[in-house]
Amino acid sequence: MENSLHIAEPVALVRPRGAHRYEGFSPKLARRLTFYRRGLLEQGILFEADPAVIVFCERPGCVNVNGKERLVDFWVRYVDRQELVILDDTFDEDHVTKSHRHLDEAALPIRKVSSADLAAARVWIDNWQRMLPCIVANRSLVSPSLQRAIERFLIHPRRLLEIEREVSCGDTVLVRTAVFGMLHAGRLSAPDLHTQALSLLTSFIAAETKT
Repeated sequence: MENSLHIAEPVALVRPRGAHRYEGFSPKLARRLTFYRRGLLEQGILFEADPAVIVFCERPGCVNVNGKERLVDFWVRYVDRQELVILDDTFDEDHVTKSHRHLDEAALPIRKVSSADLAAARVWIDNWQRMLPCIVANRSLVSPSLQRAIERFLIHPRRLLEIEREVSCGDTVLVRTAVFGMLHAGRLSAPDLHTQALSLLTSFIAAETKT
């Protein structure tokens, strides 16, 4: 029988002394996220950018690791599996409220993410930090017809500049929002964004025609 878990909301956390506060809005979760370490924000962006991730939740609860209870950084549900994620360099949490929930560490795999893992995804993370605000601010203004026109045009790789010229709707911001939103949904692919900064020369292609 497949192990299953659903986490509706994160456990409360008192802001650690001297910690920075990082906030963002998740289109995937339709709510705000709050973190007190940049590494957690970056890992959250990676989940947001992965179309295979159906839903995730920060601070889902605690597990016992090597005889010590600690706060899990994320619970993640993919299309075909679930996992718990802990950043290797997460400090010991002594700021969790007494009402925190305990998770069965034997029920789901626990994956550890190192600072080196995040560093390796630096360009991809930075690009999504530029694209997500555009998606959040304008996603309700993008029409299905615009998305369909972009998808038809991208049977072959096209640069963002070409897309904006070809699929003109009078507002390049809406074209970019549509492109970024379709990438977010897994309808487009842009391999260059893993290694190169987002620009007008970035190429996109419809996902089903990707080779």
